[in-house]
Amino acid sequence: MIVRMADVADVAALAELQDIEPDKLAAYADWVAAHARTHLPFVAEIDGYVVAAAWLLVAERVPRNDSLDRRHGDVQSVMVRAEYRDQGIGAALMAAILAEARIRNLSHVTVHSGRRAVEFYLRNGFSHHRQLLLWEPTAF
Repeated sequence: MIVRMADVADVAALAELQDIEPDKLAAYADWVAAHARTHLPFVAEIDGYVVAAAWLLVAERVPRNDSLDRRHGDVQSVMVRAEYRDQGIGAALMAAILAEARIRNLSHVTVHSGRRAVEFYLRNGFSHHRQLLLWEPTAF
């Protein structure tokens, strides 16, 4: 297995993992290109076949006097093909993403997880945080 940052040649595989329909592939590729500085895709491949992907969003907070560089990360869209789950591939993707976060000196990395994956993220170094709050719009 190889885990690496994805490139333009991986866009079709990234789209497939996100269930992007073929007629929307060009628009998806345009989005990936337009967000290349902030949304970093990683892939895991076996024998040249992309079996999983995950994204690291690099975002900036407003600078403060004590810290002009307040970048942080958010893990997004982690997908492992069903037949490749429970083989350590997701953990390898997380290791690559968190290594990149260290290289970029991000202050922290968050993830918004479905219930099924919470234990996975806890095993991979994430923890619950009591100060993370969520607002969602309500229907009027």
